[in-house]
Amino acid sequence: MNIQLTKEDLRKNKPTRDDYLTKEKIPLIVVLDKVTNSYNIGAFIRLADAFAIEKVIVCGALTISDKKMKKASRNEAKWVCVEYSDSTTTSLQTLLADGYTLYSVELCHESVDYSNVAYPPKSVLVLGNERKGVSEEALKLSHQHIHIPMFGMGNSLNVSTAGAIVLAECANQIRKSLPS
Repeated sequence: MNIQLTKEDLRKNKPTRDDYLTKEKIPLIVVLDKVTNSYNIGAFIRLADAFAIEKVIVCGALTISDKKMKKASRNEAKWVCVEYSDSTTTSLQTLLADGYTLYSVELCHESVDYSNVAYPPKSVLVLGNERKGVSEEALKLSHQHIHIPMFGMGNSLNVSTAGAIVLAECANQIRKSLPS
């Protein structure tokens, strides 16, 4: 007997493709502040689909490989709202004006453990460049800086790994707070 689920088993509880496209998404947005690695961007698209969040905004002058991004996202970009912006600051200011609460995932002097935050609907997670992190401009616009506690010898995680950890917590909290 095979313990693993088949593709048919997995599809039983999934919406149809047409239903998914019109389904209301969780009011959560991921903003990628000058993330440059196509695989990382693709991973965020895949995460956005997995948690059915509102959208991913990819910011900065980009030279991404569509082939690599599609490979990492497993072609799930067709199910996710992905926007491209030249300016993280402009995108964040627009989101602030629309009533979103901004959380930058960055270890800072006053950052708090991501798991100790109560995320409201209309939240934004800002994740930064693979080497430089979240930009100073984005940090200044954020309501709160959050971090993932590190208990080993390393000081950081890959941006898509960190994003997956924080996104899961944030999306699950918001999902539970919404009316059924």
